[in-house]
Amino acid sequence: MNFRNAAIWLVIGAVLVGMFVVNQTSHSQAGGEISYSQLLRKVDAGEIKSADIAGQIVQAKDSSGKVLTVNAPNNSDELVNRLVARGADVKFKGGGISLFAILVNLLPIILIIGVWVFFMRQMQGGAKGAMGFGKSKARLLTENKNRVVFDDVAGVDEAKEELTEIVDFLKDPAKFQRLGGKIPKGALLIGPPGTGKTLIARAVAGEAGVPFFTISGSDFVEMFVGVGASRVRDMFEQAKKNAPCIIFIDEIDAVGRHRGAGLGGGNDEREQTLNQLLVEMDGFEANEGIILIAATNRPDVLDPALLRPGRFDRQVVVPNPDVAGREKIIRVHMKNIPLAADVDVRTLARGTPGFSGADLANLVNEAALTAARKNRRMVTMHDFEYAKDKVMMGAERRSMAMSEDEKKLTAYHEGGHALVALRVPVADPVHKATIVPRGRALGMVMQLPEGDRYSMSFDMMTSRLAIMMAGRVAEELIFGKEKITSGASSDISAATGLARNMVTRWGFSDELGTVAYGDNQDEVFLGHSVARTQNVSPETMIKIDSEVRRLVKGGEDEARRILSEELDNLHAVAKALLEFETLSGDEIIGVMKGVQPTRQDEDEKKPAAPVSSVPISPAGVTV
Repeated sequence: MNFRNAAIWLVIGAVLVGMFVVNQTSHSQAGGEISYSQLLRKVDAGEIKSADIAGQIVQAKDSSGKVLTVNAPNNSDELVNRLVARGADVKFKGGGISLFAILVNLLPIILIIGVWVFFMRQMQGGAKGAMGFGKSKARLLTENKNRVVFDDVAGVDEAKEELTEIVDFLKDPAKFQRLGGKIPKGALLIGPPGTGKTLIARAVAGEAGVPFFTISGSDFVEMFVGVGASRVRDMFEQAKKNAPCIIFIDEIDAVGRHRGAGLGGGNDEREQTLNQLLVEMDGFEANEGIILIAATNRPDVLDPALLRPGRFDRQVVVPNPDVAGREKIIRVHMKNIPLAADVDVRTLARGTPGFSGADLANLVNEAALTAARKNRRMVTMHDFEYAKDKVMMGAERRSMAMSEDEKKLTAYHEGGHALVALRVPVADPVHKATIVPRGRALGMVMQLPEGDRYSMSFDMMTSRLAIMMAGRVAEELIFGKEKITSGASSDISAATGLARNMVTRWGFSDELGTVAYGDNQDEVFLGHSVARTQNVSPETMIKIDSEVRRLVKGGEDEARRILSEELDNLHAVAKALLEFETLSGDEIIGVMKGVQPTRQDEDEKKPAAPVSSVPISPAGVTV
């Protein structure tokens, strides 16, 4: 469409330029201009045979047939009398300006306007043109185009159940209306990024077989006030023509953010757009047969008027999948991938807690790419394990040059983490320890839970504190305080944060009791608070700091006790890490029992993970 518009304007410009050239050529072929006095002398000499007078323009033909053009004064009676006296043929023409002459004179202005209109059309989306600011940018997807159904969505069974009722209403509205029931006007999908909110919305439209309008929240907002509100109106007008239908607004927080947010008022354009959306969803006129589905991962910033019943009646949580959901999602993404016999989907699902659907899709894709790089015909379990480590910990940086002293210190640091993790009362199984730099970490110990966990006990928290501080303690026991490095900075930061939460949020302090402490953490620019208030006295802050220090020191003392008793095992694990660089949890246990790891192939240097395991912390830290 843009190319066609450009061609049209190019043709118009060529025609106008051609008209201008023809006009100039006609003047040049007239024989040229002469002065008025020269014309009078030629008339007196009898050389002029005829003359055409049009206002001030006189075109005279001499005896040789040459046409002479003269710009005569307003009163040309004297010239006419002389021509008549010499027997010349005199004709008078209208003195008005022709349309052709007007077009030629306006040529530059017409070209400038044409260029301006062309660029405005380009800026506003081509087909809608310069006058299409207020038109909706919603795209209509019918059931015949990229149709998605619930069978294509895995791992979010509860969310699908919530939306099944909407599908049933769209298929058979009389079933609900017979008993006076009204279908929810809107459903808000809430969940972390990558959990499949957009896919679920498309599946609802695919199952119901109705038109599906999709638009992003940012498509409403423009630099001109009122444009967004106009687009909302136009979108609902299109939806009414296609009712029953579904409107899906992705990232609705771009337009539905809390009104009045920020100091000195909010954005007038965005707030007007939100007001129009509120009216269209539940205003004076009801929109029957139009169901609005929206998605966001920031429900805390949405305006309360948008969330009330009658607008978004249902808030459907789309969380990260559990182990059963992850297994289903992995199987969906493995449909078109040739798999080796050793691939265990259940093990992969158990080893990826916290992964979203997008993370799992990336994991399967990385495994396929790894197998392709190694010229395999099928994707093996080793490829999946390698891809999982890459996604969780980052790509290996084997080209990074580390001195022998740094490698030795890193080996003892990570060995301390791994050893304490095996000896504390409550801890997740050790998945892997490595001194190969990955991402921003020089080394890392990973622990992966045996199952999904949603809370922590006090024993698990104190055990984690000991594991976090074990790296620093191991450096101190082996190399002395004077050679301790900054490698434990992330360990210390994570341990301090955990201890502070235990004291101020979770009530694990006898000194402070089961009371929540902390500053007002409302977002000023979300309209929740203007002034920050302190609800903790200075005396209480001193107690909080003291309790945090006590808990962290307790974890450090526990790590020192374990490592002092297991000093021989610490040397053995560190020596094995220096030799093999990467050890699995089973191999670490074997090294402590005197069994050295074996490597059949250099390519298989990364051992397969045990059934349990998932990352813990960044930069050489275990959490």
